[in-house]
Amino acid sequence: MSEWNAMTYEGKDTILRVVREQAGQMFALAEQPDAWHEKTACESWEVRDVIGHLVDTMEGYFRAFEIARSGATPENAYGLLGMHERAGDSARAFRELSQTEMMTRVRKDLDQMMGILEPLSAEEWTTMIVPHFYMGPVPAFIYAAGQLMDYGVHTWDIREGQGKAHALGSEAADLLVPFMFIIWQSTIRPNADRTPLTIGINVTTGHNAGTTRVTVNEDGMSYEPGSIDDLPAVIEFDAGSMVLTAFGRIRAGTTRGDQAVADRFLNLFHWI
Repeated sequence: MSEWNAMTYEGKDTILRVVREQAGQMFALAEQPDAWHEKTACESWEVRDVIGHLVDTMEGYFRAFEIARSGATPENAYGLLGMHERAGDSARAFRELSQTEMMTRVRKDLDQMMGILEPLSAEEWTTMIVPHFYMGPVPAFIYAAGQLMDYGVHTWDIREGQGKAHALGSEAADLLVPFMFIIWQSTIRPNADRTPLTIGINVTTGHNAGTTRVTVNEDGMSYEPGSIDDLPAVIEFDAGSMVLTAFGRIRAGTTRGDQAVADRFLNLFHWI
């Protein structure tokens, strides 16, 4: 269903709506008087650091779109390998600011970010190239996905820190599924065993359910939709479990076939 594929313009309104909804859920959690210093599922991050991360990220996005529109030359991409450490340092840099100041700022930044994404034309959504600090030049729609990753996954992180049973919402999970293959492509560990393998990924639930053939070799990782019946191993995920596994929040999935091949695939990646 194209409205659930945010890599297409038909999915733009859907993903931006869900970003707004996820942001609203996060803000409702973070603005509670006793929430600011609570721990989250992110190592060394308190709730205030999640908000700091969102502010840092979005304000970086503003600069990225300015560069793209001006035609200026961007800096070289930082890469995802060091993202966890750098993003943490940048998030904690806002700790001196109050909860009220930061909640006001993050809401203003969200409105500004939506003001950039919402007017994008069909052509701009898919062909406008914007330099991403960590990933390098990417199509504009990646920034909408980045917003959903931040608001969706980090809302999960805040809830996880509360120690209560909870789950990732279906709409956020469904929209993020296609982007998890890109996350995997971008997070292969430098010292990973890249002996060639092809494995099947079967997403069993949601609007982006389906089977995908994933190949890993010395050149990296590639993937394409297709039959997985002939492959030595298949890993099945529901939508939420795939997203949380790709982000390193949980270890999940159901393996069918060669366990060793499946395990080798799952251990190729560093978590972010």
